[in-house]
Amino acid sequence: LDYDCDQIVVSTGAKQSIANVMLSLINPGDEVIVPAPYWVSYVEIIKLAEGKPVVIKTDLENDFKLTPEQLRKHITDKTRLFVFSTPCNPTGSVYTKDELHALAEVIAEKEDLYIISDEIYEHINFIGKHESMAQFDFIKDRVITINGVSKGFAMTGWRVGFMAAPLWIAKACDKMQGQITSATCSIAQKAAKAAVEMDPSSTHEMRDAFKRRRGLVLDLLKEIPGLKTNIPDGAFYVFPEASSYFGKKTEDGKIIKNAPELCMFLLEKANVAIVPGDAFGAPEFVRIAYATSEKNITEAIKRIKETLATLK
Repeated sequence: LDYDCDQIVVSTGAKQSIANVMLSLINPGDEVIVPAPYWVSYVEIIKLAEGKPVVIKTDLENDFKLTPEQLRKHITDKTRLFVFSTPCNPTGSVYTKDELHALAEVIAEKEDLYIISDEIYEHINFIGKHESMAQFDFIKDRVITINGVSKGFAMTGWRVGFMAAPLWIAKACDKMQGQITSATCSIAQKAAKAAVEMDPSSTHEMRDAFKRRRGLVLDLLKEIPGLKTNIPDGAFYVFPEASSYFGKKTEDGKIIKNAPELCMFLLEKANVAIVPGDAFGAPEFVRIAYATSEKNITEAIKRIKETLATLK
C-alpha cells in the first residue's frame, strides 16, 4: 500500500488507532456495521462515540465470513462505518482478495460509508499473501487500515500501533490523539522501526510455528465430543462451538448454563483458561488461544477433555 507520511498516525497500540478513527468519524446515532464474532473492543468504542453497533451474525459453516448480501441488507441511510478484521480475532478467519473485493463493491454503493480494516494479524496468515481492503483503488479513499507490531512481531507490551488513511481522516485522528496521549513512547517507536525494517524471515518462523500448533490443537479437539470447529486460516485462535455442554451437570450437581460458566468450570477444575464467546458476540462459542508451547497445548487440551467428560 502506498501512503504519504502525513497519512500515517502512530498510536499507543492499534486499539487507540481504532478509537481515534471512531471518535473522529462517528456522530451520535450513526450506525456501525460489525460482523460477529468480533474483537471485543469494537462495540464498546462505538458506544463511547455515541454510535449504534449493528451486529451481523456469521456462521461457522461459512468460516465466520460476512457475505456481500448480508452487508447490503444492513446498510441504511444512517450507516457510517463498517469495521472488521482479517485475519480475525477471535476466529482466525482470513478474507481472500475476491471476498474483499465483493464487500468493497457493496460499500462503494453508499458515498459516505467508510471501512476500518483491522489487519493487526497480517503476518500470521497460513494461506499465502495477505490481502488488504485498501488495495482496491475504487474504495481506497474510504479505507482506514489498522496495523501494529503486537502480534506479527510479538511486541504486545511495547504498545505501538498505526493507521493509514485519507489525509483528512489522518489529520482528524492526529487532533484527537493530541488531546489524549500525544504520541506513543519514542523508545517503543524506535524498536518498532527496527522490527518492520528487519529481515521478514523471523515473522515467517513464528507463522510456521503457529501453523504447527494450529494443526496440533485441531487434531486434539477432534477427540473431544460435542465441540464443532472450522480450520482457521490465520491468527492464533481456534473458536469452537461448545453449546452441546450447556445444560449439563457437574459432579456436585451444578448446571452449566452458558459459555462463561463453562469457561469458569474449566478454570476451576482443570486450571485451563479459555475465553467465552459472549464478549465476541458469539455466546455459543469459546476461544482457545495457542500462543504457547506444544507441550502446554497438549497438556491443556488433555485436561479440557478429561474435565468435560465429567459433565453429565
